Amino acid sequence: MNPTCPAQVIGSPLAKRQPLEEHGAMKSLRDVRQQIRHELEVPAALRSFGSGWWSGALGIILALAALGGILCVWFPGVFSIRELAKLHETGWYRPALFGTIILAFVFSLLSLLLRPTKTLGMTAMVLSLLGLTICGNGLAPLAADATPYYLGLDFFLLRLLLTGLVFVPVENLFPNRSEQGIFRYEWREDLFYFFISSMLVQVLTWLSMLPANTLLAVTSWSAFRAWVAALPFVVQVICIMLLTDFVQYWVHRTFHRVPMLWRFHSVHHSAQCMDWMAGARMHFLEILVLRGTTVIPMIVLGFSPGAVNAYLLIVYMYATFVHANFGFRFGFLEKFLVTPRFHHWHHGIEKEAIDVNFAVHFPWYDKLFGTHHLPEDNRWPEGYGIGGHPVPQGYWKQFLHPFRRKAKK
Repeated sequence: MNPTCPAQVIGSPLAKRQPLEEHGAMKSLRDVRQQIRHELEVPAALRSFGSGWWSGALGIILALAALGGILCVWFPGVFSIRELAKLHETGWYRPALFGTIILAFVFSLLSLLLRPTKTLGMTAMVLSLLGLTICGNGLAPLAADATPYYLGLDFFLLRLLLTGLVFVPVENLFPNRSEQGIFRYEWREDLFYFFISSMLVQVLTWLSMLPANTLLAVTSWSAFRAWVAALPFVVQVICIMLLTDFVQYWVHRTFHRVPMLWRFHSVHHSAQCMDWMAGARMHFLEILVLRGTTVIPMIVLGFSPGAVNAYLLIVYMYATFVHANFGFRFGFLEKFLVTPRFHHWHHGIEKEAIDVNFAVHFPWYDKLFGTHHLPEDNRWPEGYGIGGHPVPQGYWKQFLHPFRRKAKK
């Protein structure tokens, strides 16, 4: 069994590593990157509160987020989704960027004061000073919108900051695996999945909506749709959750049962650590199939845009929640709602965890169709992933994996 993330098993190379000695100057950018990564991935004993690790890591994250926000201002037609690009001209956007950079600078100073190794603090300081220099010269678009196509850099930053602000504190206060850090085994792969799905939000949305829009165009249920749209808002949201969870249950189960589809879904199950970023690990084509099928009842049946948008926010946060390293006991609520323990068993590496717990919101569907598994002794899986770990590491290798060979369960 794999009791925890491989990189954090006692005796692993990462657990044995000690902070590298500081040098006057790094020989190359590669050395700098390796040094930063090493500092981010240090064992729990070296990243406690008061050690300067948290302030250094937060300083880097905030400075990078602000620099990304600056890119969105410079090239709104390239890096901003249309809904968020409008915010650039509001009175608070630029002060918020400036405030974020100042906060990153303060965190960098705190890390330099508290931490013996200065890598995180110096990195955060350099990035924040770069941001301050740019902001000091004024922020204005450098290029006008040239095409109707865009990448969602601002969408990525918004998703990352909002979900991180919610789930990182929660995972640290109520962890299932207390030894697991934020920058755990394969965190870079999952962050890249997070990045890609955000950057390609326009094409993913268009392709995912194509089946529903096609059905909408060839059906004439105007009276029924008007009746659905007139239902109370809360009733609509609950109905959407019930309908989409039913569709998602069977699509998800099909991905497990059909060998060709399992090749794609095995990428998602290759994650050996569970946390708020793990849910982002999903093959591009699986995203299209899953979203394209679950969106059909929302659009074709005529639910109001407000109810649909509310559900999209709920399902995004809920999907993040059920993958989280969150060990809080929910008691009787586990009978009615999918919880992290329920979904973690879906990802478990044990034999008893194979092909169980397909629902996203309501475990009733698994009980109804005979796939429910939730031990009454409050046990969690001992490990995650696929036996033998047949899926290679790295985004592009995983992207090609379904086309190269058969993935085994």
